Amino acid sequence: METNRSPLSRSRVATRLPAGDLDRARRFYAEQLGLEPVDERPGGLLYRCGNVDFVVFRSTGTSPGSFTQMAFEVDDLDAVVRELRRRGVAFEDVDAPGFRTRDGIAEIEGNYPSKGARGERAAWFRDSEGNLLGIGQPTR
Repeated sequence: METNRSPLSRSRVATRLPAGDLDRARRFYAEQLGLEPVDERPGGLLYRCGNVDFVVFRSTGTSPGSFTQMAFEVDDLDAVVRELRRRGVAFEDVDAPGFRTRDGIAEIEGNYPSKGARGERAAWFRDSEGNLLGIGQPTR
């Protein structure tokens, strides 16, 4: 193992999203996002997108919801936004330093140059539990 390299650098990453109502969250992820859990246990639903897992878990706490808690990287942002709108997803208006959404989509210069991108196009929406989710497409 390289001394400057963390053992975590080779690990898979999974995220956890809180849900006050797990049944409501399951319906949202199925009906609005077209996702079904690949596994479940009492109090939690495991989803897989590509090679990344995320869990929606029953929680009595509140979701912070003021920052992107999970994001999906897509190849065609416009097509994904159209499809999610058709499914009833409402996109957030964002006015942040350096960018602002127009018709639900922001152009962000300088994001992720390590991916060979000059920037990113992005959109955000909330799930049924108030978690802020993002969709991004690197721009080349």
